[in-house]
Parts: sequence; structure tokens; C-alpha cells
Amino acid sequence: MTVIAGIGYALLALGPSLCLFVSVISKKPFLILTLLSSTLFWLISLIVLSGLWRAFLPLKSDTWWPYGILILTAVAFQEGLRVLFWNVYKRLEDMLDAFADRVSKPRLFLTDKMQIALAGGLGHGVAHAVFFCLSLLTPAFGPATFFIDRCPQLPFFLVSAIIALAFVTIHTFSMVIAFNGYAEGKKVDQFFVPVVHLVAAMMTLVNFASGGCTIGIPFLYFMTILTLLRCGEMVWRRLTENPSRLSNSL
Repeated sequence: MTVIAGIGYALLALGPSLCLFVSVISKKPFLILTLLSSTLFWLISLIVLSGLWRAFLPLKSDTWWPYGILILTAVAFQEGLRVLFWNVYKRLEDMLDAFADRVSKPRLFLTDKMQIALAGGLGHGVAHAVFFCLSLLTPAFGPATFFIDRCPQLPFFLVSAIIALAFVTIHTFSMVIAFNGYAEGKKVDQFFVPVVHLVAAMMTLVNFASGGCTIGIPFLYFMTILTLLRCGEMVWRRLTENPSRLSNSL
């Protein structure tokens, strides 16, 4: 392909994230710091996870169950880190509220907390896209493209970008759902996020079947839409329940 195609794949994977950054995150320095720290946090976690699995590689490409175990452990590891990320955020929130009380300023509003969760989730999604998509796109800037036997319908780079876009969206809005679930103590939201993450990740195993990408990608985007709907419903409920806490203080 050409440079234009390579840039197109990158924008397909991260274009919506860029729009979200420009329209929401970039307006507030604290959200930019949250995004950068989250991206670094999740990139380090993925590097550590890949290092742990290094001893077991290469896996047999003709069987799917070793990859299923890899995905299961990866999701469990990341969901454990999500709880850790929440605890770090909660301590930071308490410090900000205490500082606001000392200087007679308002505490963090509900919209502030949601935007912080959104920035944290976007960092998770960007880290995923960089690790699993952008790192593979270097050959896409060359004079040709690449197909694999099990998905001859679509170029490999296009499939990678489409899958990356789905996971960026899932990770971004799952963080909002998870943070709200932890804050409210709602078990439904606390379990919804890891279940969606695991199911979406397991759906990528469908790509091992011949023509599986034409089945796996629609199912993956079904999980993406489900995440968006759940997040939208949760945000709408919280905002209508707390109309007096909608001002923005960051």
C-alpha cells in the first residue's frame, strides 16, 4: 500500500479517540495528565504481561486453546489492575476534595469524576491500540498490502485497525462504567466490565477459523455497542439523579 493507506489505518484505529481528546480531554490540563498517566500505566502492564508469557512462546498456531488461556490470564491481569487504578484514583480524589475544603472551593462534581474516568479509559484504549495495532502498521506504509489465508476477504492491517477501534471504544467507556460501579458499590457494573472485556477478547479467537473475521468482527462490535448503551444509560441516570452536581470545576 502507500503512506496514505498506512495513515488511514492508523486514523481508523485512533481517529475517534483523537476527536474525543480534542473535544473533551484537551480542554483541561488535569484530564491530559490523567490520559498520559493512564496510557503509560496500561502500556507498562501489557509489557509486563508479554514478558510473563515470553517463556511459553511460540504457541502452536494450529490450536486455539493456548490462546484462550493467554487471553483469560491477560484479561484477569488487566481487570485486577483496573481495581488498583481505581484505588489510586480514589486516593487522589480524596486529596483533591481535602484541598478544596481547605481553600474553600467546591469539591469535584459528578461530571468531573466522569471525565476523569473517561480520560483514564481513553488511556487504556490508546495503550491497547498502540500495542496491538500501531506496532504492526509499519509494513502498511510500503508498496503492497498483506492478506492471511484465514481471512482473505480483508487486508490484515485493515482487520487489525477495525479490531483496535472496537477495543479502544470498549476500554474507554468501560472505565466510566467501572468507576461508577466501584463508587456506588453496584455489583452489576463491577461484573459487567470484566465480562464484556473477556467475551470481546475471546471473540477474537473466531479469527482462527476460515473466514472467521467476517463473523468475529460483527460480534465484537455488538459488544462495543452494548458497552456504549450501558454507559449511556448509566450516565443519563446519574445526571438526572444529581442535577445540582453538574457544574464543571476542573
